[in-house]
Amino acid sequence: MQLRPTAKAVAAAVATVLVAGLALPTQAASPAPAARPGGGLSQDDRATLQRYAEDTWASFVAMTDEASGMPADKLKADGTPSVQTSTTNIGAYMWSAVVAEKLGIIERDELVDRLSATLDTLAGLERHDGSGQFFNWYDHRTGEVITIWPDDGSTVVPHLSSVDNGWLATGLQVVREAVPELAEPAGELFDSMDFGFYYRPEVNRILFHYAPSTGAAPCCYDTLVSESRIASYIGIAKGELPRKTYFGTWRSFPGTCDWNWHEQRPVGEWRSYLRQDVWEGAYRYRGMEIVPAWGGSMFEALMPTLFVPEEAWGRRSWAVNHPLYVRAHIEHGLEEAQYGYWGFSPANDTEGGYRVYGVDAIGMDPNGYPSNNDATLVDYGFCDRPAQPLPGPEDYTNGIVTPHASFLALRYAPEEAMENLANLERDFDIYSDWGFRDTVNVDTGTVDEYFLSLDQGMIMAAIGNALADDLLRDAFVTPELEAGVRPVVAMEEFTNYR
Repeated sequence: MQLRPTAKAVAAAVATVLVAGLALPTQAASPAPAARPGGGLSQDDRATLQRYAEDTWASFVAMTDEASGMPADKLKADGTPSVQTSTTNIGAYMWSAVVAEKLGIIERDELVDRLSATLDTLAGLERHDGSGQFFNWYDHRTGEVITIWPDDGSTVVPHLSSVDNGWLATGLQVVREAVPELAEPAGELFDSMDFGFYYRPEVNRILFHYAPSTGAAPCCYDTLVSESRIASYIGIAKGELPRKTYFGTWRSFPGTCDWNWHEQRPVGEWRSYLRQDVWEGAYRYRGMEIVPAWGGSMFEALMPTLFVPEEAWGRRSWAVNHPLYVRAHIEHGLEEAQYGYWGFSPANDTEGGYRVYGVDAIGMDPNGYPSNNDATLVDYGFCDRPAQPLPGPEDYTNGIVTPHASFLALRYAPEEAMENLANLERDFDIYSDWGFRDTVNVDTGTVDEYFLSLDQGMIMAAIGNALADDLLRDAFVTPELEAGVRPVVAMEEFTNYR
């Protein structure tokens, strides 16, 4: 491991120059042009991404059980896979295999053989009878539902997760369209999953999850800038959710003083779409107005864009917000915290646990998704809650950067993403024959010892789109999905559209 001896000092000296040169749109009278896959990448960049894809795919090979065709949740650097897998992990493996074949990493016969095993196992897994939804955790070797957590022996109540089933369905849809040899079994599984099961019409939102054994059904996904919108898109396209579901979630929570518990007082106004009143709110951050996520992480904002062309469909909404969200992460890492690196998203904490990370100021969570293990947060004040002094760069200690966040940003800031990844690879012992490890503490140089299949799947998806002309978007967006979802997304105008 090689550390920059004066990372903070170097960052302080160059951050202004770096950020000033970003090819990122500012808030202007019209939205940014729709981002192109692979736009802004040099031939060297493309070769580097090919290398990243080959090594990242190797981690999937190492963590996948040959008989079941299911990946582990995570792979230790010594080659030990976890016992458990999730529905999201399985979906990520399927779309990653499609990318691997398209990029020439595996042959077509291997793709079909691998995914045939996966689909056969999925067809035999225990599911919820009333909805066809899969349980969240399975033993990746046997397919048994997890009731005892392998790591510590604690009891697990099996539940159905709307968003995790959404990512599994995404993988199935990609296979259905991209692998005609397996279209029938993949399509049967996709069609059998009812996302209307999660819908709660009294709030016009979908459940977090549902536990059949207890009847527990925590309600609901409340924010639009969330990975959960993939489940809403699928449900709308299948006719299982009403189109108005898209407008049931908050853009930001309101700016009235009786809502003063969330991160900051937003700017905005009320608008109406499909007879749904929508508070079009945004947070102010470093001269930008950004529609916030719950935690301010890259994963919440951008994972759905790997499959849905939101910036093309939402020219008065996502086309503005996504580049600004990426810019906020870059400015936080290089200027505000002066880590010298950027990209903050839920990931391992380098100490064996999974934690949430983000840019606190663009998340509504009052407790914050910090960008570091020391939980450095901001408080801008809100009505009778007084503002607190902003932390200085010296307060942001033990910053945790995850490579998958840079890959999510690749479409919107390609040069900056490639530079950030190159710097991480150069300065830390974070890259191996299995691709990037999950995180690095940029102050101590400590690198996480795990590869997470979810995060590896986001990396493979981003590379596949960049090198293969939006391969996964083309496979996921059927005529039915475009007809159901695009008009809804297109009608909205965020407050930050100018």
